[in-house]
Amino acid sequence: MKLIYEWEMGGDGGEETRLNLLEVKPDDQKADFMNHLATGVMENVETIDAKLAPYLRGWTIERLSRVDLAILRLAVYELILGENPAGVVINEAVELANQYSTDKAGAFVNGVLGNLARAMDDEREDGEK
Repeated sequence: MKLIYEWEMGGDGGEETRLNLLEVKPDDQKADFMNHLATGVMENVETIDAKLAPYLRGWTIERLSRVDLAILRLAVYELILGENPAGVVINEAVELANQYSTDKAGAFVNGVLGNLARAMDDEREDGEK
C-alpha cells in the first residue's frame, strides 16, 4: 500500500523506498509478493479504477484521499486476481484504512469493497451459466 501511495504522489517506488521506508530486502520473499502487487496495480490502474468508480457512491476517484485510493486500488487488484478470498482482502483493506486513514475510512472501504465483491461474484456466476 505504501508503494502505491508513493507512486500516486509522484514517486517511483524504487529500491530506495523498498529498502529504507519499508525495510524489505530484495531477496526477501515478502519483496517478491510486494513487487507483484505494486507492479500489478500500477500497470492495471485504468482497469482497477473502472471497476472501482461505480461503487464510490457520491465520490470520484479524484476526490478520494490518496491513502484511501491506494488501499482501494490494492484491494481491487487483489479481488481481480482472485488469489485470496474476498473476505480476507476486504478485512486487510479495512485494517489498513483504520491504521492509516480517518476514523470513517474503514467503514467506507468496507462498503465499497463489499459491494464490488458481490457484483464480481454475480458476474462470475452469470458467466458460468
